[in-house]
Amino acid sequence: MEQSKVYFTSFKATEHENLLQKLHRLMKTAGFESIDFSDKYAAIKIHFGEYGNLAFLRPNYARVVADYVKELGGKPFLTDCNTLYVGSRKNALDHLETAYINGFSPYQTGCHVIIADGLKGTDETLVPIHGEYVKEAKIGHAIMDADVFISLTHFKGHEMAGFGGTLKNIGMGCGSRAGKMEQHCDGKPSVDQSGCIGCKACSRICAHGAPVFKDGKASIDHDKCVGCGRCLAVCPKDVIAADFTDSIAVLNYKMAEYSLAVCKDRPCFHVSLICDVSPNCDCHAENDIPIIPNVGMLASFDPVALDVACADLCNQMAPVEDSILGENLKEMGNEEHHDHFFMTHPDTEWKSCISHAEKIGLGTKEYELIRI
Repeated sequence: MEQSKVYFTSFKATEHENLLQKLHRLMKTAGFESIDFSDKYAAIKIHFGEYGNLAFLRPNYARVVADYVKELGGKPFLTDCNTLYVGSRKNALDHLETAYINGFSPYQTGCHVIIADGLKGTDETLVPIHGEYVKEAKIGHAIMDADVFISLTHFKGHEMAGFGGTLKNIGMGCGSRAGKMEQHCDGKPSVDQSGCIGCKACSRICAHGAPVFKDGKASIDHDKCVGCGRCLAVCPKDVIAADFTDSIAVLNYKMAEYSLAVCKDRPCFHVSLICDVSPNCDCHAENDIPIIPNVGMLASFDPVALDVACADLCNQMAPVEDSILGENLKEMGNEEHHDHFFMTHPDTEWKSCISHAEKIGLGTKEYELIRI
């Protein structure tokens, strides 16, 4: 397979060109203007950061992308889907509030924020892909309504996927709450009965009679459950949750197939910034110190090549001594190991996602790194 072009620039800046101008030049050089944006809706997929986290991308970068889309005649909006777990982004109202608190308001970014899967995470589009693991991906409706899809990714570590890169941002991030549940498990939730108050909100929302009650406590009949996730959305005590039962490899396979569902059959462009490389996802309500120094900004039409290039560049960096990575390397006596993400979270691996994404035609691992 022919190599994909991945464009890279460092975070070095001069008095003649600041980082925001440099990001614009990176995108332009990578071919952003080859996309027809005229009167097109453009979804810019970004992670707004959990409340309390400070490692997420600064809104200034999002503004560069949004302004560039408008410059080319398009109608941009920033977007993400609600989270499966309980936190500050589990419904659209809390999610919007968190986005605004973290600086992603129309006044800072130049465009509006739309939570793609709606108020309670149930506004989704079923996208047939007939994959090996996913037959119909459940994607946030507003994302699938867009004519052009752009991912703007904060590249960092991840406690389940190894690293959170472009494929993670797209595949898991664009899944509705039910889509996220399908990727994490077989799609069937369970109830923590110790916190259940027997209000029967889950029963009233379920069209299949899956919630059953005994002694005033709910449980889910998995034979009847279809995995829609609506019970998670309505539970007032947040005691209904997905069973995280699938292996890391299966999670990665599903994530790749969800990414394909989002990207296929429309123009896509991907930007990844390797800065503040925290060991965990920006979904955490905190962030530890970076595991490596800042690296740079990358752009490509190929999300697979982009992730591989980011991982390769990260693995060339010296670990931050007092970070989780640095501590793990000392403890394990393996300072020569060159997979920083595995050494940060030794129970993870990220290569199965890349391999499966290449297998299903989403992109290629082979890339040419073009430095600008």
